[in-house]
Parts: sequence; structure tokens; C-alpha cells
Amino acid sequence: MPELPATDPAGAQAADGAAPRDTAMSGSAAWAALGAAGHLARVYRGGDVRRGIDVDGLADVLATADARWAIPATLSASVQLATALPVLATGTGPAVERVLARALSGRATLALAATDTTAGTDLTALRTEAAVDTTGVVVTGGKKWITNATTAESFLVLARHRPGRHFANFTWVLVPADAPGVAIRPAPSTLYAGSGAGHVSFDAVSLNREHLVGRVGFGLPVFARHIAVERLAGALWGVALCRRVLTDTRRRLTGREHQEGTLWNLGHVRQRFAAALVRVRELHALTERSAPRVAEHYDLQAAATLKAAAGTTVPYVLGECAHLWGATGFADGGMQEIRAQAALFGIGGGTTEVVLETVAEGAERVLDDLGREVLQL
Repeated sequence: MPELPATDPAGAQAADGAAPRDTAMSGSAAWAALGAAGHLARVYRGGDVRRGIDVDGLADVLATADARWAIPATLSASVQLATALPVLATGTGPAVERVLARALSGRATLALAATDTTAGTDLTALRTEAAVDTTGVVVTGGKKWITNATTAESFLVLARHRPGRHFANFTWVLVPADAPGVAIRPAPSTLYAGSGAGHVSFDAVSLNREHLVGRVGFGLPVFARHIAVERLAGALWGVALCRRVLTDTRRRLTGREHQEGTLWNLGHVRQRFAAALVRVRELHALTERSAPRVAEHYDLQAAATLKAAAGTTVPYVLGECAHLWGATGFADGGMQEIRAQAALFGIGGGTTEVVLETVAEGAERVLDDLGREVLQL
């Protein structure tokens, strides 16, 4: 397997004595590097996106990205690997195949444009429309806070083809970023500028039918399947991120002099660190146990549980580490900035409160599963 290109020698230091990380790398550049090194195909079984996710491959690629680049660049890759490319692969035809091949090689980025101008978690209320007839499709509307928006070659747009909230009223459309009527502007976010976050509008964008992705009316069922894998990806990445940050933090604590020893010799410091470590072990165990259900069966309840666990664990762990870094954490690119970026784990892909509702709906099954597991001990 080819190696990733070397990071910029001027890249930020992860912690005292740690290897340099290129925290200035953009999401599109990181995606190109992963593609050039042959890493993207590792995420899928047999290297074929249509065969589904290879959990070990996905975990390895996310950990590799997290180890080398900042959170925005890893987010850029994660959304494409876990959701955008698998959704695109449900389609056929020349336009789909061309974009899929370019994205899988790292030569182009693809933006998943689901979040609308309405509340992001209420997809059945989205206003972006796709007027479909026998000759083509016309897309009108807008999407906000889209990862890869400013760098994408194409947008994978979730739009309604008829009014109403019914789940069969929505369809995916592949919209080239340079199509007449497409307008893109960066989101006002310094924290996530590296992810290419932005807003996009579609002013009567006219396309032929080969830009329809999958069957008309299957937009939400397809999205539901693959958002489950995105939530698994978030948990896998969350474990890797917490492990890296805890490793960097412990290195700092053991090397920072305090009185006759180091900060690590203080009992309350070790206890605070240990509590964060326990939370990561819990997330790791849950992720390992739930991964087959999500990757192979698109178990939405298991995916929601993972999302809720990562959404509370990652911000907690990074918050504790930011506290333990003291004033140094407020440096540019420091732990406080990383902590702020990691707040996305509780929001992106469904807020913690929303996914907890899904967990509650499956409470009876969860309790039955727990009972069976106890009996098997």
C-alpha cells in the first residue's frame, strides 16, 4: 500500500515530542492524498463501494486521517466515505459512474447536500424541489452547512419531487457544481473552513434524467440506510480522536514539571484523566459490538445508540483534556480549538436529542437484548 505524502514540515506539533501534523491541510487535499495512496478503496468490501462498508478498513482510514490532519479535513473524508459515495452508488448511468470513479480515485470531491434551509433534522420538511418529467429534472432551492460545498465537483442533492411529508416524496439528484443556476458561498466558519463548508443554491438547474440517482421516491429510505453507516463512522472516528488526544495529553502531563514531580503525579489530575479514559473504553466496546449490525444490516437503532454515545463521549473527553492543558490550550490550533470543533459530534448527522428519541423507540428490544446477554454470561 503506498504511503501518504509527507506532511508539511511546518505542520503543528500534536503535543510535546509528538510527530508533526499538517493541521492546515484542506479536506479536498486530504481526500486527494488518500486517493493517491490507494486508501479510499479499503473502506469497502473487496474495494467495491456497492458491496458495502468494510468496518476495519473504514476505522483504519479514519484513524489515519485523524492522525495526520485536523478535524475539518477528516470530516470532509468521513462524510464522503460513509454516506455520499454509498448513496451515489445506488444509482446507475454515465453521469453517476463518471463521478463515482473520479471520487473513489481522489481526483474529485463529492458534497452530500441533504441539510436544507429548514431545520436540518427535519428532512421531510425540506423545500428544495426536483421537478421530474420524461425528459429530465429541474432543481430549485437551497442547502446550508454542506461539507465540501466550496470544493465539490458535484452535489448529491436530496430534493422533494412532490409536496407533503410522506417518505416516498423525495429523490436524489446529482448536480454538477458548474451547472448553470448553481451558486456557492463559503459558510462563515473559521473552525470548519478546512472542510469546505458552505451554502449552495439552485436556481432552476436543468439536467437530463441520467442525473437522477436511484429510483424516484426512494430518496429517504436510501438516506436512512446510509446515515446509519455515517453514525458508525462517527463512533469509529470518535474513538480514534479521543485516543490521540488522550495520548497527547498524558504526554504533556508526564512531561510538565510541578513541584518535585510532574502534573501527572497529582491525584486529582490522574482521576480526571482516568474518568475520560473510562468513557472512551465504553464507546470503543459499544462500537465493536454494534458495528456488524450497522455495517451489514443498517440497524438504525444500533446506529442511533452509537451516535448518542459518541455525541456525549467525545465532547466530554476533549473538554476534560482542554482543561488539563491549562492556558496552553488556548493557543491557535490548541486543545480548546479542537474541543470546539469536536462539538460537531453531538450535532452533525442528527443531534444527540434526536437520536435519543430513536433509542427510546427501541427500548423494549434493547432491554430484551440485555436480558439475553445476561443469561449467556
